[in-house]
Amino acid sequence: MVQKLAAIRGMEDLLPDASPLWQKLEDACRAVFEQYGYRYMRTPIVEPTALFVRGLGEVTDIVEKEMYVFDDRNGESLALRPEATAGIVRSAIEHNFLYNGPQRVWTAGPMYRYERPQKGRQREFHQYDVEALGFEGPDVDAEQIVMLARLWKKLGLQGIELQVNSIGDAPDRKEHRGKLIEYFERHAALLDEDAKRRLHTNPLRILDSKNPAMQEMIEGAPRLLDHLGDGARQHFEKLCQLLDASHVAYRVNPRLVRGMDYYNRTVFEFVAGNIGAQSTVAGGGRYDGLFEQLGGKPTPACGFGMGIERMLLVLEASNITASDELDAFVVYAGDGAQQVAWQHAERLRDLGLRVMMGAGGSFKSQMKKADGSGARYALIVGEDEVKAQRVTLKPLRGGGSQETLEVNEVLRRLKQTIQES
Repeated sequence: MVQKLAAIRGMEDLLPDASPLWQKLEDACRAVFEQYGYRYMRTPIVEPTALFVRGLGEVTDIVEKEMYVFDDRNGESLALRPEATAGIVRSAIEHNFLYNGPQRVWTAGPMYRYERPQKGRQREFHQYDVEALGFEGPDVDAEQIVMLARLWKKLGLQGIELQVNSIGDAPDRKEHRGKLIEYFERHAALLDEDAKRRLHTNPLRILDSKNPAMQEMIEGAPRLLDHLGDGARQHFEKLCQLLDASHVAYRVNPRLVRGMDYYNRTVFEFVAGNIGAQSTVAGGGRYDGLFEQLGGKPTPACGFGMGIERMLLVLEASNITASDELDAFVVYAGDGAQQVAWQHAERLRDLGLRVMMGAGGSFKSQMKKADGSGARYALIVGEDEVKAQRVTLKPLRGGGSQETLEVNEVLRRLKQTIQES
């Protein structure tokens, strides 16, 4: 007996019944991003490993423990992308597409990280990634945050908290790094193994630890937000002013950091309280040094990623639904009925309606399929209808009686019903 094959652990199928909500989110994202002038682009799923080592940082969890890395047949080290920003910046440098000025772009697709699968965190996950390349001021930081707030409103979501922080510029972080190391060394007995490993390589990431036993100690650590340089401080103050003017509620979280080394100044996260531990649904910030790290000219930039699977959990927890129900199911029986039924189905589709055809079988079996399809109406074409050049319209949902009508009247009624729904 041939052994059954299954999907790889942490990589899930999207089945048809689950796709309408996914598509609802996709449609909303595309509409909102385009309102703000962001244009779609794509980059490869596979990139040189060096892109992420240089871009994300050698001592980040992603690079050290989570990337899918392999050698191709020429011995080149390649990686499945764990995030999208580095690839977009690589593309901008390679194709020089900022030659005529700054660009607003977005992309979407699968990312890969070797993590322990759990609710809201899979090894293959999907993200929207939005980037503003070549923009220096805090206004574009605020724009992306306000854009996300508009997306939540369009989707009908409430209760998603915005947290903002500034991690300053490189000199600010260098000074803060020394203070953090000194502080954590004084409390070395409270550090877990992960924190000890990071102490002298990336102490800022210790602030992001979720270990309950370390939270009180972390709360007492020096705050970078209190010691920003003039440029970073003014940038953050202006960001907060713009958010206030836009009536977007936020909480300043001085412990907020991001998992990639390329961030500077603004960092932000939107956090949902109704989906469990993996509660960050969107996050990002400014990364003004990444272009230089990847061999390009100094270029300011800001962007964010939004997890699709986590957003779907938020939509489900908020009782937001979507449907891909059919408008009509066409049933036929008898000599000459199939060809006429095909013609009627195509005319309905010309009007923009979603129509399925019965794929043969008895009249009874087709009607059973029509009932199970979720369609609003069945259009019945039999020998009598063909001779009379009429169609029988049978409501399948919400009551109503069956009628035999002229074809044009059926088309008119269905179009009106769908427009009113």
